[in-house]
Amino acid sequence: MTTAATEAAILADLARLLANFQGREYSGPINAQTRFFADLGLASIDAVVLGEALQAHYGRPLPFGELMAELGRREDRDLTIGELAAFLARHLRSERGPEEEP
Repeated sequence: MTTAATEAAILADLARLLANFQGREYSGPINAQTRFFADLGLASIDAVVLGEALQAHYGRPLPFGELMAELGRREDRDLTIGELAAFLARHLRSERGPEEEP
């Protein structure tokens, strides 16, 4: 699977998960430019819950602390779905075993 295909699949997973996340229905399109806090109206605790859901979905721990630290160093502390998808793709790729290589 190519990086682009991996990120596209992750974006699709995120869009499905976030469309009705924590009982909140978001009627707008969810795409790579959608922002977690400004567009979806999520709170920081929602990021924690989402992180746990994503670890369960992908069946492995993910270093969300790194992502949050990076956000803390930025002027704009909102996160786009595309940024999260790229983060997930990078870390899911780095944790693949030899038997999972294409």
